[in-house]
Amino acid sequence: MSIIHYNYSDTELKKILKTLIITVDTREQVNQHVLDYFRMREVSFKFKTMKTGDYSAMIPKNEEFGITRDIYLNAVIERKNSVDELVESIKDRSRFENELIRASRHPFTLIVEDLQGYSKILKGQYRSKYKPESLLGSIKTFEVRYNYSTVFLANTTTGNYIYHHFLYMARELLKGGLI
Repeated sequence: MSIIHYNYSDTELKKILKTLIITVDTREQVNQHVLDYFRMREVSFKFKTMKTGDYSAMIPKNEEFGITRDIYLNAVIERKNSVDELVESIKDRSRFENELIRASRHPFTLIVEDLQGYSKILKGQYRSKYKPESLLGSIKTFEVRYNYSTVFLANTTTGNYIYHHFLYMARELLKGGLI
């Protein structure tokens, strides 16, 4: 069996990357601001039931460039709309940890839509009675255990982050001949 490896020119890469489609989990809620960003910037997206994560991406079949079938990136983003939602998820430890176990099979990023979220965690500025040092310990332990990063963003930048995260991942994978 031979493996075909393509070396795309910059022009070809740009053409292929313009076809990138963000996949959005059908169960993702309260994400109109993300979808609005995609629509405003003409970022293609489609709804798909995902086993883990809220967002991923794919490159559709394009025989002109040797892409003989749809290619789904093996990476996901999970989004929490606030520190409070993150804390509630962590409090349900077994469910949250099961989610992390599934997600750890992929490059994985956890977005918390609160630019001051890390500071709020340190100061205990959330509804739960969870102690700040215990919460931070849980977050950092899970990050190491399941090999992911938590990113705190303003919700106005979430769509941009998701798109560019997958765009540059796909670009590097294509440049390296990995997809």
